Amino acid sequence: MTSLAPEHTVSASGLPRERGGWWHDFVCPTHGTELSHEGIPGPVPPAGGVRCPHGCRVGSEPVRGAWLVLSHQAWARRIRVLAHRAARTGSDAERSEAVALLVAYADVYAEVAGGGEHERAQDWMLRGRLFHQALTDAIWSVSIGHAVWSLAESSPERAADLRPVLPVLDATAEAARAARDRLVADGRFTSNYTAWLNAAGRVCARAAALVRAGTAGAPAVSVADDEWLAGEHGQLAHALAATTRDGWEWEASTYYHGFVLRAYLLSLRGTDPADLPAGSRDRLVAMADVLAGLATDDGILPAIHDGPYLRPALALEWTELSVLADGFVADAGLDAVAARARREAGDGDLLEDELRTLPGGWFAGPPLVVDRPARPVVSVDEEVGIAVVRAAGIHAVLDHGPHGAGHGHHDKLALHLYGRGTPWQPDPGQVPYGHPGWRDHYMSATAHPCVRVDDGDPAEATGRLLDRDERSLTVEVRGDATSWYDGARALRRLVAGDGYLLDVVVASADRPRRLTLGLRPDVPLGVRLDGDVVRTAWGGAERLDGVHAAHATGPAGPVPVRAAVRPGPGPADDPQRERAHVDWTAHGATRAVWVSVFRVDGGTGGSGSEPEAGVELDVDAGEIRVRRADGVVDVHPLPEEATDD
Repeated sequence: MTSLAPEHTVSASGLPRERGGWWHDFVCPTHGTELSHEGIPGPVPPAGGVRCPHGCRVGSEPVRGAWLVLSHQAWARRIRVLAHRAARTGSDAERSEAVALLVAYADVYAEVAGGGEHERAQDWMLRGRLFHQALTDAIWSVSIGHAVWSLAESSPERAADLRPVLPVLDATAEAARAARDRLVADGRFTSNYTAWLNAAGRVCARAAALVRAGTAGAPAVSVADDEWLAGEHGQLAHALAATTRDGWEWEASTYYHGFVLRAYLLSLRGTDPADLPAGSRDRLVAMADVLAGLATDDGILPAIHDGPYLRPALALEWTELSVLADGFVADAGLDAVAARARREAGDGDLLEDELRTLPGGWFAGPPLVVDRPARPVVSVDEEVGIAVVRAAGIHAVLDHGPHGAGHGHHDKLALHLYGRGTPWQPDPGQVPYGHPGWRDHYMSATAHPCVRVDDGDPAEATGRLLDRDERSLTVEVRGDATSWYDGARALRRLVAGDGYLLDVVVASADRPRRLTLGLRPDVPLGVRLDGDVVRTAWGGAERLDGVHAAHATGPAGPVPVRAAVRPGPGPADDPQRERAHVDWTAHGATRAVWVSVFRVDGGTGGSGSEPEAGVELDVDAGEIRVRRADGVVDVHPLPEEATDD
């Protein structure tokens, strides 16, 4: 990722003077990796094509269009940093630079987007003007609008300098309203697009009002009187419609959850959090709490459903969101996420610092103070079906709810395992959507540590929570002609034991089939067959040891369950990174049971090549016995398949 050091003066001649395309096309067609951000921000893509991490040079028209998207967005963020800093420091030089870039962008916008919607956008897209997508237009214009807002508000006597930017602000607000109206007419009000369209409308309208008012000062507009916020299809209505009672964005995608929350908080600039209606205010707090509860102690955010596994540009968004959340609610709980994101972002653009020191703060009132209970061992959002279990240094995430629409993956009953800061078995995330082959892979059941039947992808499905208590939960998915695998069902039970995590999976089918449970690590993995059990050692900064047992039956009696280790692609940041995949498979089975006990090793991690016996495991027809290192034996009942209602 490339950024401009804040002390370096930049020229408006560096602005791109072409429309942007779709950023998801910024992917190597051969390797499936995102391409290098070389030359960004700048006027034109590299002449010889854009590099991929594996040495390719790609200069196709879609890649050029994607590069232009990223460059336009980087310029908008750069202008925003300059404007916020000028407002804070009173620097004439930085104000002049920001104004010059904004006025130049007004010329670019009139030149390249004045003809209306982008004629080269794909048919399925909600068309933009400067970019293929209206969503991309909205994201870009939110940065432009906030830059104008800061400059006009901090120096109202010079607001006339910004009048050439008014056509852009007016046009983007108008386009945002038109795009939102199309979504509403199509019955897609809850789309994550709506949050950004509302943000663009509110920010650009307010910025334009400040410019027009000049020294007179634009009158404050209450939340209740602001259509973009409190209208029938405004942000507050969207926040209630597009999230669960517990605060998850309905698609249950970590990326889109943060994406929508950031749009909400960006649009609420200048408001007092305490002035928001209680329902909407509480929902936004819950959205921040979702991320804090999902993150590991060292700030890893599992990449549930669509979203990058690792991406420096996304890391910058997490740092921005952390600042905004801190301004909205005291102790938002995202400090570890922000610290980790800073390490991942590398050469950042200092937007986070400017937001923290913005004169008067982002919001017009202090952060909300909320009493929060102690974090439970087991937490579940039953509407989206995401559970988090914390057990003796293991951070387990179990996905069992609705598919998640277009951003969903075939990961029903997938179990993801993390330490404080080690991704032992993470959600693999997703590549840029412009690579259909690798996108299909990372949506598939094969990419996830879940149950597979006959090795095909299931139909979309919704699991359900069967039971839970303070230290355990059991979830289930059933298949029929239109859901999951027809004639099959499975349940998964997690128990936070004393010093370990117990994982029990039971799958059954109405006829002999191939039943498989997968392990998908992102660390070196050692696997050893030891009599009737398999032992695994998971490397990384923290070490995880596992002991596993399985049995299966078919029409003629017992069926062997074999653990096969084979090379496979790692998570989606680089599909070429090879990892050991393990599949426990029973051929011709009508019922299979897999039992695993995971325990954090007290050592220093390592290669994962030498599994050790931290606990002993014995499974018979009715119970599971776990012998701990201290010799104590814990007995757990073996769950039966759920009976029909």
